Amino acid sequence: MPQNLHRIKQEICEIGRRMYAKGYCAANDGNISYRLSEKEVLCTPTMVSKGFLKPEDLCTVDLEGNQLSGRRKRTSEIFLHLAIMKTRPDVRAVVHCHPPHATAFGIAREPVPLCVMPEAEIFLGEVPIAKYALPGTKEFAETVLPFVHKANIVILANHGTVSYADTLEKAYWWTEVLDSYCRILMLARSLGNIHYFSESEAQALLQLKEKLGFHDPRSELKNCDICANDLFRESWKEAGIEQRAFTPPRRGCSWTPGCSQANSTSEPKADRKDNPGDSSPLGPATPEQEAIIQAITDRVMALLSQE
Repeated sequence: MPQNLHRIKQEICEIGRRMYAKGYCAANDGNISYRLSEKEVLCTPTMVSKGFLKPEDLCTVDLEGNQLSGRRKRTSEIFLHLAIMKTRPDVRAVVHCHPPHATAFGIAREPVPLCVMPEAEIFLGEVPIAKYALPGTKEFAETVLPFVHKANIVILANHGTVSYADTLEKAYWWTEVLDSYCRILMLARSLGNIHYFSESEAQALLQLKEKLGFHDPRSELKNCDICANDLFRESWKEAGIEQRAFTPPRRGCSWTPGCSQANSTSEPKADRKDNPGDSSPLGPATPEQEAIIQAITDRVMALLSQE
């Protein structure tokens, strides 16, 4: 049992207010939990807005979800939190909500692209999308289990996100970083183009991440392109995930037999001609196309000089 239970309750209420203010949980959406001991977990109640929580609203459950205390009924989705805590003993805090931009990726079943922003590389890495299941059920709780050892936040298909860490603050951070990143991706995509890091730039960020103490499972993969969303690709077919809006450049190594994570469910499109420095979905121009473009340019410039 923590020495200051009231402080933990106040922190949960504060995280709830921040979630509500950010628009991550409308009405009574979302839930938060904190592991007090090996036998008790503090959690938010059902049917209460996270923006107006009070310490006395919180309740406790055991590791099987049985309510131990509290004047209000515990959240119906506590089993999701408990499944994560049981699988990851280092996790003490879990935050579930519906951040709109990250949730949109889960509704579209679009994997969040990598190698675009340093902050996303350092704090997030590859973010999986778990298959859809009815919220509040055991099946729903188990959808995240294939990913919890390799990620600190999971997008729940057609539902929201769940993030977890050793502190409440960190668990909430991952949610905020992801939604901000997804929003920026959408804005950039609306302009018509996404520029990805080169292989050397991506590797440098991965090395920096390890130095800062954040382990990235992509560093364990062999013969894989760390920008190609290969880490969780084997789960895509079951969850209906497919790259449609964002197609990161492939550099020729992702689909080799040595990359066991990459070649089980999906194949690269045969008509794509990606290049490490090219961010256009059409690929780089051929020498013949370059010659035609140059001839047209020369002709236009000649005509303009005659005016």
